[in-house]
Amino acid sequence: MNNRVWFGLSGAGVLIACVGALVFARQAAPQAPAFSPASDPYASGIFANGIIESDQGSGQNVNLYPEVAGTVTRVLVAEGQRVDKGAPLLSLDDTVQRALAAQQRSQADAALAGLQELRAQPRREILRVAEAQVRLAESGVKTAHDQYSKLKALSQLDPGSVSQDVLDNASNALASAAAALDVARRQYELTGAGAWSYDLRNQELQARALDRSAAAAEALLEKYTIRAPVDGVVLSVTAAVGSYVSPQGAYGSYTQSLDPVAVVGAPQEWLGVRCYVDEILLQRLPAPARLKAQMSVRGTATKVPLEFVRVQPYVSPKIELSAQRQERVDVRVLPVIFRFRRPDGLKLYPGQQVDVYIGEE
Repeated sequence: MNNRVWFGLSGAGVLIACVGALVFARQAAPQAPAFSPASDPYASGIFANGIIESDQGSGQNVNLYPEVAGTVTRVLVAEGQRVDKGAPLLSLDDTVQRALAAQQRSQADAALAGLQELRAQPRREILRVAEAQVRLAESGVKTAHDQYSKLKALSQLDPGSVSQDVLDNASNALASAAAALDVARRQYELTGAGAWSYDLRNQELQARALDRSAAAAEALLEKYTIRAPVDGVVLSVTAAVGSYVSPQGAYGSYTQSLDPVAVVGAPQEWLGVRCYVDEILLQRLPAPARLKAQMSVRGTATKVPLEFVRVQPYVSPKIELSAQRQERVDVRVLPVIFRFRRPDGLKLYPGQQVDVYIGEE
């Protein structure tokens, strides 16, 4: 190749390099943000992380754990459903406990029947039998007395006509008939007196004990149905039909821990916000009378004013939002609770994290 070709190729390479440098050096114009970042609306406000929860008078959402262990046979509600206090939520297999409760109730009924039987004494039919036995004994006495009287009178008329042995036997028969009459009369009095007070007391105690035992078994049977403790909304149900639950909860496939079988929150017209103020910022926290706050919903430009409810006066480690039980730095926070009326058209759910700014009037 001659020098002219080499100079042409070199010039083309330099031109391509310059064009590439110009193209790659251009910066694309940044896209407009989908929403404006949250900003502090107060001159000297305090920022805190918050979490939405049910608006409860005290505490947080109601976590339900069964008091007995068993297999779930029915799930009677759906998540998001409103329930009244006492409404059944889940049922556990109660076959064994139901049979035990029926057996103990039968025993209690049998003991009560025995008590009623004692209280109903004397039975009229038995009393008539005892009365007839008295009359029979009286007849026996009369017969023995007549026989003895005849033999004695005959002996007095003709001493040789009746031996002393026959006369003694008649006398003994009269004494035996008189004793039988005394026994019959005493038996009649005993029957007419009814049940002994000690027997009644013993049967009463047995009937009461068995009734309480049956009531305890029936109360335990009720524990196999998990009911709503308050009026509210079912926020979550973690137990499915066929799964095993215990007083420790139900095993969560995603959390790999024991979770409550159901969570019930207050009605959703009002929601609560529990925010956690860092202990370093506590001295800047305004007095409750002058405190005001605003919530920013993440992912939107929506800002919602908050109504102050109370301060939970206990500083605890900051593990509520991260669920971390151990931290390298022991950061402690103070829970401050607010509430707000749920805005129309805004999707807010308990458990959702929000940004909270606390200021002063």
